[in-house]
Amino acid sequence: MGELVQARKPQKGLTFEDVWAAMMETDKKFQETDRQFKETNRRLEKSKRDLDKKMGELGNRLGELAEHLVAPSIHKKFNTLGYRFDAVSPGGTEIKDPGGKTYAEIDILLQNTDYIVAVEVKSKLLEKDVDAHVKRLEILRRWADKHRDRRKIRGAAAGAIVSRAVRQYALKAGFYVIVQTGDTVKIDIPKGFVPKDW
Repeated sequence: MGELVQARKPQKGLTFEDVWAAMMETDKKFQETDRQFKETNRRLEKSKRDLDKKMGELGNRLGELAEHLVAPSIHKKFNTLGYRFDAVSPGGTEIKDPGGKTYAEIDILLQNTDYIVAVEVKSKLLEKDVDAHVKRLEILRRWADKHRDRRKIRGAAAGAIVSRAVRQYALKAGFYVIVQTGDTVKIDIPKGFVPKDW
């Protein structure tokens, strides 16, 4: 008798339906991954906004602290340079148009019959702060001209931290530089310094 040869079962090949089902399953997984990625990204963006807000608040607090260090004695420091300021406005002065729109804010404003000195105060003074203060003084000059105020306007930049490079930058812009020394401040200008008039 001959041996019986058992026939193999034919292997089932992949059908279109099998491939389609696998693609749909993969697509679902990609969509879920994309959804999770978007949710993670949304949470990160919210965390970044919250952190930026908190850092801004901290920066404002440090700026306020720096202003409180500078404001109490700054007019006396300028008076030793011969100014004799009779009006000091700490805590911010706003320059507004007739409609009430604020054009610029000045941290400390010193005034007498001949001069106005606008002081910008930062916890750490940077070149961009000096540039912004130049623009602020230009706005103040236009405002004063419009109101027929012919006093000379001068600028000063103060900081608890002022690098040598930023100090030079501010002096070159024609600003008095005010720095912290211990528990007080001093006007740190070189001999022969001539401030710029706006």
